[in-house]
Amino acid sequence: MKTKIVRVAQGKQSTLSHLYIDGIFQCFLLEDKIRQVKIKSRTAIPEGKFQLKINTTGGMNRTYSQKYGQMHQGMIEIDDLPTFDLVYIHTGNTIQHTAGCPLVGLSYIMKDGDYQVLQSRDAYRQVYPKLLAAAKSKDNQIEIQNNFQF
Repeated sequence: MKTKIVRVAQGKQSTLSHLYIDGIFQCFLLEDKIRQVKIKSRTAIPEGKFQLKINTTGGMNRTYSQKYGQMHQGMIEIDDLPTFDLVYIHTGNTIQHTAGCPLVGLSYIMKDGDYQVLQSRDAYRQVYPKLLAAAKSKDNQIEIQNNFQF
């Protein structure tokens, strides 16, 4: 499975992206602003090719197990990032929820100069099984690229 994040727009402190799996659009993603110098929990992850893996430890994993039941088999982690650790694809709506991680949403809005994603839990239920399959596959790579369109 080929997984790709394509960044399409920037707000004052936010970055809006599209998530594709095997060339098919899955959902929108929200990240923090892209910065040349990393600010912990306030910087988008860098462009490049990284690995998807399943992380089954930690408090966030327990929370998601309770929220999503048997569907949840571990957090989808983007691994092998330089200067970033424990980057999960997860739910949330604003950059206050990201802590440097991509948030999923079925739609988006612009508010006060920054993007927000909406219907995050619905998007997570929809995309999680596909990301889980990608993380378990032999080709568990994810590519992140900037291609700003607006």
